[in-house]
Amino acid sequence: IFTCILICFSLVSCTHPEDNSINVPEADSVNPVPEKSGPELHTVEINAMKFQPEEINVKIGDTIVWTNHDMVTHCVTEEKTKAWTSGNIVSGASWKMAVKSNADYFCAIHQVMNGKIKVE
Repeated sequence: IFTCILICFSLVSCTHPEDNSINVPEADSVNPVPEKSGPELHTVEINAMKFQPEEINVKIGDTIVWTNHDMVTHCVTEEKTKAWTSGNIVSGASWKMAVKSNADYFCAIHQVMNGKIKVE
């Protein structure tokens, strides 16, 4: 045991300060935090006979999810040409769509409900 302690002590005492250094990566090799890329998910709540928010800013390819929190059925329909529609969204249900362009939309069941998608 004494011999082992002596050998260990001699190994420790023979090291140089530079041998105890820690390898720290240079700033260039550190991975930066990636910026957000790719499509994002946005939500529109249907509540109190309104789309909330009424106007939403998105990018092409982003997805919007409409969730019906009202007690009655609603829908989400493109206003100008009826190019797309959700069909009926019952209370508690959701519908989602990937955005392709700007659009004004409304609830075809309750036409006083209007919303707008603005592509940035």
